[in-house]
Amino acid sequence: LAGRRGGGMAAAGLPGSDFSDLREIKKQLLSVAERSRERGLQHSGKWASELAFALDPLPLSELPLPPALTEEDACDLDAYTLAKSYFDLKEYDRAAYFLRGCKSQKAYFLYMYSRYLSGEKKKDDETVDSLGPLEKGQVKNEALRELRVELSKKHKARELDGFGLYLYGVVLRKLDLVKEAIDVFVEATHVLPLHWGAWLELCNLITDKEMLKFLSLPDTWMKEFFLAHIYTELQLIEEALQKYQSLIDAGFSKSTYIISQIAVAYHNIRDIDKALSIFNELRKQDPYRIENMDTFSNLLYVRSMKPELSYLAHNLCEIDKYRVETCCVIGNYYSLRSQHEKAALYFQRALKLNPRYLGAWTLMGHEYMEMKNTSAAIQAYRHAIEVNKRDYRAWYGLGQTYEILKMPFYCLYYYRRAHQLRPNDSRMLVALGECYEKLNQLVEAKKCYWRAYAVGDVEKMALVKLAKLHEQLNESEQAAQCYIKYIQDIYSCGEIVEHLEVSTAFRYLAQYYFKCKLWDEASACAQKCCAFNDTREEGKALLRQILQLRNQGETSSTDIAAPFFLPVSLSANNTPTRRVSPLNLSSVTP
Repeated sequence: LAGRRGGGMAAAGLPGSDFSDLREIKKQLLSVAERSRERGLQHSGKWASELAFALDPLPLSELPLPPALTEEDACDLDAYTLAKSYFDLKEYDRAAYFLRGCKSQKAYFLYMYSRYLSGEKKKDDETVDSLGPLEKGQVKNEALRELRVELSKKHKARELDGFGLYLYGVVLRKLDLVKEAIDVFVEATHVLPLHWGAWLELCNLITDKEMLKFLSLPDTWMKEFFLAHIYTELQLIEEALQKYQSLIDAGFSKSTYIISQIAVAYHNIRDIDKALSIFNELRKQDPYRIENMDTFSNLLYVRSMKPELSYLAHNLCEIDKYRVETCCVIGNYYSLRSQHEKAALYFQRALKLNPRYLGAWTLMGHEYMEMKNTSAAIQAYRHAIEVNKRDYRAWYGLGQTYEILKMPFYCLYYYRRAHQLRPNDSRMLVALGECYEKLNQLVEAKKCYWRAYAVGDVEKMALVKLAKLHEQLNESEQAAQCYIKYIQDIYSCGEIVEHLEVSTAFRYLAQYYFKCKLWDEASACAQKCCAFNDTREEGKALLRQILQLRNQGETSSTDIAAPFFLPVSLSANNTPTRRVSPLNLSSVTP
């Protein structure tokens, strides 16, 4: 069998996962691209072609030869050629009809695949007609059970090649037989390691790092691409970036696939500037590319870059307006302009084009949240989780929705799930902390806020929330300590102070130092209060009090150790400020 290990191509280059012979790899890629296309596997063919394009061209003498035809291939050639032309025109039933009884591997695969796609197309057509709150499994692909029976017979008789095993795995996954599907996909990667489709299916079924450890995968260079992809999916971004860097060093520096994956990885760790610059570079290299452009639009949305998002939306609309990604980009554009009904309409359009498109479900949930339609939002987020249980945004969205509905126990469950998927994302931790606070579990809340600060607080709110908790519990020293750290953080990153809480922090510190009778520090903070509208009057009042007490001869207290104070550049009139080692925060560390 061409797909079996002995079948020349699959065996070549298998030993070790090294990239020493790039010419051999290019041959393998060109060969598998052609074989994928012959079987109607367009995406796998495209992936292999894009990767091959990134490598240097081969001289004529080294181009791969088409696989030798067997007797069976010759018998089925006419039927195959006719059926393939129908298949390309999406006339799947017609293609399958003319392939009945074909014996060759290629024709048999196309026969089974046509039947599978025919069922999928009918299912999608029915789904589109009822894109309401669809219960899972309401519309089924009727062909799956028959296909499973036939393919399992062939599988037991060991008559399936690498492509056949891939299709069998897809059928099992669609029937929710996940464990069996994983085993079959692993077998497919052993029999035909160069077929990307099987690796990608495996990615979608692996839910955590533990599962990954127990898979016995073939030791081939393709495994490196698979690992990089799965690390990105599992949010193990550092490992993913290392893998992609090593692939670039191995000779794939021109690969647009790798560049786009690196951009997605940076998007996942919210390194927005880096991701944006890589996406801009990618657009220069491949200006008509549509994949991943929805991720690019998410970044532009987060940065509120209206002109750039508008340009991207118009540009993609010119290229192909009926692509899922295009609809999502346009949806994001309307969402940024606060036209939420229009945005939701485009996300719905995206889902009519592909009901299993994860991003659109999540974004639609966000839009329904904006429109205060909580039940529709919950429905959309649940769909997203059905498609992919690893989507932390959907879990987080559900948490927010139940927060609006004032159901903190539900909230807690969903935020916990989001936190498990993104353990180092401060937003999840702050949300969890707020939940615990509502449930009056203040010790847990403290731990969450402290951890959010420790992992790098994106929104710079964790310390303020922690300080307010300490205030509630009358732990004034710890509260002061948190406010000081907060102020130092805000000023050290050089942001324009638009944070409402800065004034709150200065007001609290001014009163704290006043109680401690540290007049210099108190007046420095009070003067800072005067710079903010909401604390100006209190600041002035406090300054008057300090002046009064000073005139009465009250000296500044020196027996109370003050926590270390503001960066010198902040203290008004460069008031001398004492620096004492920070207070012990170990009482709130988790």
